[in-house]
Amino acid sequence: MGTYTFRLPDIGEGIAEAEIVAWHVAVGDMVEEDGRLADMMTDKATVEMESPVAGKVVSIAGEVGDVVAIGSALVVIETEGEGEAQAPAAAPAPAPAPKAEIVEERIEVETSDAGDASRVEAASPPPPSPPPPPPSPAAPKPAPAQAVEQVRRGYYAKVLASPAVRQRARDLGIDLSEVRPSEEGRVRHADLDQFLAYNATGGYRSAGPERGDEVIKVIGMRRRIAENMAASKRHIPHFSYVEECDVTALEVMREQLNSSRGDKPKLTMLPLLITAICRTLPQFPMINARYDDEAGVVTRYGAVHLGMAAQTPAGLMVPVIRNAQSLNLWQLAREIGRLAEAARNGSAKSDELSGSTLTVTSLGPLGGVATTPVINRPEVAIIGPNRIIERPMFVPDGMGGERIEKRKLMNISISCDHRVVDGHDAASFVQAIKKLIETPVLLLAD
Repeated sequence: MGTYTFRLPDIGEGIAEAEIVAWHVAVGDMVEEDGRLADMMTDKATVEMESPVAGKVVSIAGEVGDVVAIGSALVVIETEGEGEAQAPAAAPAPAPAPKAEIVEERIEVETSDAGDASRVEAASPPPPSPPPPPPSPAAPKPAPAQAVEQVRRGYYAKVLASPAVRQRARDLGIDLSEVRPSEEGRVRHADLDQFLAYNATGGYRSAGPERGDEVIKVIGMRRRIAENMAASKRHIPHFSYVEECDVTALEVMREQLNSSRGDKPKLTMLPLLITAICRTLPQFPMINARYDDEAGVVTRYGAVHLGMAAQTPAGLMVPVIRNAQSLNLWQLAREIGRLAEAARNGSAKSDELSGSTLTVTSLGPLGGVATTPVINRPEVAIIGPNRIIERPMFVPDGMGGERIEKRKLMNISISCDHRVVDGHDAASFVQAIKKLIETPVLLLAD
C-alpha cells in the first residue's frame, strides 16, 4: 500500500490560493481515477479538481469555505502498490472538539446543624408538583352571560362600533377596548381581523409559518462578492452622477426594429445603450480605463471589453462582452443573451468572466429611479440605466411654444473613481450619451 498526495495545482495565471466551495469526497470514501474530488473557486472561476489515481481518501485539507494555497496538500489518497509520486501523507485534520452536552441538573442544598457546606446532588428527576388546590368557593367564575354584562357596563360600551361588529366581538371573546380603530375612532370588521392576526409576541402573524434565526457561512461566490465590494469601497473614492433622458423616440425605434427582426434576437434597451456608450467612449478615454493603484498606473483601453453585471443563483457575476465596439445591435443582443445564460447555468469560462474595462449594471424593470452602483475594481467607472417611467413633460409644439405630452423617461447613473475621472468629465460623458439616445437615428449612422 502507498499514499498519494494530491496538491492544489496552478489553476490560473497569478492565482496564489483558491477557496473550497464543494467536496465530492469524504475521509474513507473510495475514489476512481479521474473521479471528482472538490470544486475550488478563484477570483476568476470555479474549477473542478479530479483525482489522478484510484484509492481510498485518508485525509482532506479542510472544510467548505477554507482557503488553500497553490501547492498545498488538498487530498491524501491510499493507493495499491507503491503509489504514484509518493509524498508523506498529510496529517489527518483534527477532529472537531465534541460539543458540550447540556445536562439538566438539580442543585439540592443541605445544611447541617453545625453549618456544614452545601452539597450538590447529581441530576435526578424533580419530584412531581403537588396538585393545584381546588377553586375557592368564595370566588366563583362568572358565567359567560355575566362576563358579557360586565364588559358591556364598562369601557366596552364606550367604544364606537356597529351592532354587528359588537356582536362579532362578543362571539369571538374580544374586548373592543383592546382593538385599535383604523379610522374616525370607529372599530370595524377589518380592525377585528387585524386584532386576530396579531400574535402574542407583539407582532402580526405572517402568511406563512414562522421562521427561526439562521446562521449562514459566507463562502464561495458570496464571499468573493463581499470581498470585492469591500475592497472597492475601501480603496476607491466614489462619486455618482445621474441624468434624466427622454427615451420616447428610442422606444419607438426599438419597437420598429423588433417588429421586422425576423430570426434575429429581440432587442431590449441594453444593446441600444451599449451602442451609445461605445460611440461616446473615444471622446472620453479616461472612462474606459483601469487603475493599478499599487503601481500608480492608469491604462486607457482602445477596445471596449464591457462587463455586464448579471444576477445568478450563485450571486452577482460579470460576464464580459469582448470588443463591444465592433458589434452591431443584433450581435450585441445575441451576445448578451448567450453570456447571461452561461453565467446563470455555470458554464461561463474563466476568460468570459474577467478582463472587463467598463461595466454596465441594470436591474431591468426593478431599476428604480436612480442608483449609485459600486465600481468593479480595478475599473474606474460603472454605468447603471434605471427604470423607464412615463410622465407629462413640456415639449416644443413646432410653433415657438410648448405643449404638455406624455413621455418615456429614464435616468442614467454613473459612478466614477475620483482619482482618475473628474466630475466634469463624467457629466459630459453622460450628456453625450443622452444626446445619442434622445436622437436614436444617430445610433444607426455610420
